[in-house]
Amino acid sequence: MARATRAGGVGWAFILWATVLGACLTACREGPPLVGAEGRLRLSLSRLDFPPAFPGGVREAEVRVLNAGRAPLDVTWTAVEAPFSLVDALPSRVGAGEVPVRLRFSPQAMGTYEARLIGTASDGGRAELVLAGEARQTPECQAVTCSTAVFDPVSERCVETVLPDGTGCDPGNACLTTAMCQQGRCKGLERPCDDANACTTDVCHALDGCRAVPAPPCPGAGACQVGTCDPKLGCGLADAPDGTFCGTERGCDAADVCVEGACARRNLPDGFVCAAASPCQAEGRCKGPVCERPDAVSLAPDWVLDARVRSMNLHDLLVGPEGDVTLAGFYESALLDAAAPVPMLSGDAARRCMLWNDRLLCMDLPDDGTVSLVERYTGAPRWTFTLASARPDIAQRTSSLFLARLAVMAPDRLAALFEAYPVGLNRETLCRMYFLVVLDAYGQMVSAQELTDPLLSECNHPHPFGVVSDAVGDLYVSFSQTLNVGAPLQAGAPSLLMAFSSDGVPRWRKSQAQRAGELAVVNGLLFPERGTQALSTADGSVAGTLPQQFGRAVATRELLVPSAPGTTVNVNEGGVLPVATELKGYGLPALSPAWTYSLRSGQLLTSKELRLASWPDAPGFPPRTLVLTTATDGDDRQLLVGVRMTDGGEAFQCELDYAPRSIPQLLELAPGALLLMDGATTCGECDPPFAYSQSRFQRFPMPGLLPAKEPWPGTFGGPGHDHHEGADH
Repeated sequence: MARATRAGGVGWAFILWATVLGACLTACREGPPLVGAEGRLRLSLSRLDFPPAFPGGVREAEVRVLNAGRAPLDVTWTAVEAPFSLVDALPSRVGAGEVPVRLRFSPQAMGTYEARLIGTASDGGRAELVLAGEARQTPECQAVTCSTAVFDPVSERCVETVLPDGTGCDPGNACLTTAMCQQGRCKGLERPCDDANACTTDVCHALDGCRAVPAPPCPGAGACQVGTCDPKLGCGLADAPDGTFCGTERGCDAADVCVEGACARRNLPDGFVCAAASPCQAEGRCKGPVCERPDAVSLAPDWVLDARVRSMNLHDLLVGPEGDVTLAGFYESALLDAAAPVPMLSGDAARRCMLWNDRLLCMDLPDDGTVSLVERYTGAPRWTFTLASARPDIAQRTSSLFLARLAVMAPDRLAALFEAYPVGLNRETLCRMYFLVVLDAYGQMVSAQELTDPLLSECNHPHPFGVVSDAVGDLYVSFSQTLNVGAPLQAGAPSLLMAFSSDGVPRWRKSQAQRAGELAVVNGLLFPERGTQALSTADGSVAGTLPQQFGRAVATRELLVPSAPGTTVNVNEGGVLPVATELKGYGLPALSPAWTYSLRSGQLLTSKELRLASWPDAPGFPPRTLVLTTATDGDDRQLLVGVRMTDGGEAFQCELDYAPRSIPQLLELAPGALLLMDGATTCGECDPPFAYSQSRFQRFPMPGLLPAKEPWPGTFGGPGHDHHEGADH
């Protein structure tokens, strides 16, 4: 029995000892720490680096205060030193879990800053946070005309303030004087130009000031009284040269011709010029009763440049007013005055060049995000504009800022459409941002804005596939998503059409079901390349419909000629041409059928490209406007076809003596010459057209042929590539 009692006593003693020990261990964990041990107070960060700010700006960030134990902690904190401050109060008592605390960095001067925040808990533990921040120099914003611009450090945007009406301003146009601000726009008086010569027209050039050019011919009085001009007296009348056709009869045995200032019917002598020449056939002369013409000859090029031989990606052709040629490519150095014995190679990449104020504008020349107006023969810049420097707020929100399209709006208005990746995203992203900047003739900023729309916010690489401006300088841009990655870009559907005033003010926008493409405009009507509906430039409403797509049409103020259905500028698979044999003319503005031109039997149209040209019709008569197109016959001869714009009659067919590498892909006109590009191997109905191709360029002499002075010479290409409906034609 004693042993049992003794044994039982030992068991209860052990249980009591274990209980006390367990309680002691628990109490030890909840009690004051051992010397050198950490407490339970924790912070989610040991160092808080605020993003860089500007003096006067604000940055906020969050840190979490944690209690690693279960019992509440009382905490005392050191003061937060400026320019750091608390947005939320620091907790003086921290229970289980965590407490979020926001802190602020609001510097008032440039510099780097650092401070410490220390918390001491009731269990003796400490938590320390290093606060760090940098205040950078406030960027300088370039003001648009008639505004001041100040960088707002809080919004980090350039904030514009319109100057009061009557404030003097620089109009960015040498043809305006005594300019003053009016409702945020710089308005001036037209500069008078007078050279005291009645036989010249005094004009003003936006960059170069007053000029005198030959005046339009003085009006005649009837067919046999022609206008003359005296520099002091002005216009007068004189007898037309004897033999000038004046009536309806034009046969060699009986013709209505001028004789001593009067129209009379005569039997024409042998050798009389009875028919005008064509580019490939000499004029007709009378021989007895017959107007005889020599056989036509084929036209051979007098200049050829093969980019493949030079190992250069050249696929864009621009002709200056003096016949000088600029060749450019996609991120390739441009050849200036390329037809000269020694062309000048630009030091920078250039693509989609155009003429403006007798100078050269090229995208990506000289650098991404920069626009330069350069001399055509030397490449020397007249002025340079860089968006990243002018608008630092845009620069810091974007990466890889570069040009998407350029468009001439007027002699003192240029639209530069910039494309960028959102900041923080690399070149692999399909997200895009777009900024429309309007510049004056001196490269000064008239307006700048980000373009926003749900279509543009989708990360499918939205892209501007078409730009054009009308006679008053209003701008139209066609966007759509892209169907591929990497140039040349193919347009998807739907498309977004945006309209802006000549100062960049948004006017209207419209969604269309078809894919985006190039745009054309004439007489208040807008023609999308891949559409059939003509739109009003006033509001985007439908103004008329064609039974075919507009393609890369050409137009006068009275008539429109679309590309023939099925034609293209791309390389045809297997070399098979579409069966396209007709061009059609439509009257404006009703788009009513006006005429149909049909090729001769066995001939096919070869290219989507059309051009308008001026060609002498007959002796004593003004030149006619022609539509130029290309064709081939059953013997694979390459033909240039001229069709009269007024009635669709054939003016000429001329054989072009060359061995084609592809269909003609680009046509341009120089004074007295036709230039042709072929051999491009990539998509020409994409943007940029034919990117990375190594094309061939040829010039065919055609004395008398001139680019037509019409309101809109074509979509991609045409005189100056300017996509602009001229107001003076």
